[in-house]
Amino acid sequence: MVSMCPRDTKPEYAFIGRSNVGKSSLINMLCRNKKLAKTSSTPGKTLLINHFIINKEWYLVDLPGYGFAKRSKKEVQKIDQMIRGYILGREQLVNVFVLIDVRLEPQAIDLEFMNWLGMSSVPFSIVFTKADKLTSAKVRANVEAYKKKMMETWEEMPPHFVTSAESREGRDDVLGYIEQINKSL
Repeated sequence: MVSMCPRDTKPEYAFIGRSNVGKSSLINMLCRNKKLAKTSSTPGKTLLINHFIINKEWYLVDLPGYGFAKRSKKEVQKIDQMIRGYILGREQLVNVFVLIDVRLEPQAIDLEFMNWLGMSSVPFSIVFTKADKLTSAKVRANVEAYKKKMMETWEEMPPHFVTSAESREGRDDVLGYIEQINKSL
């Protein structure tokens, strides 16, 4: 699958998360294009690695969600293999944005995935999604609970952002972070 990715040296920023975390909505919000990434009420729609060129400077990469149970074990393994092959084999990959639904308590599958990224020395950031669904106090409390859980095994918290595709909260922060990294390359 990695062999089918663009033959280009531009930096790539991958977005991934559990199914139904709001990945397509976030990508569409970041790019100001409601039809760029396909949104669906049915989780697990993204089955390919989709590259979107941004300002002819960098790629936003939409990865399939992980942990989707309504597929056969063989399909889940194939998707997992494709994701891991891309993340470990793509030299142009600069950062993985791991999307987390801010409404939920820390999920083992997300923590395991981030631990794998850390053990694999893959730079990543956390993007908390769906902030518009809670009060700002509850969002802060849930982010703090997540930080506390991560600090049980991590020395420091990776960069993290709070976003809402509805209100566009966090858009400038995420894009500014990408721009900052691009300037340092």
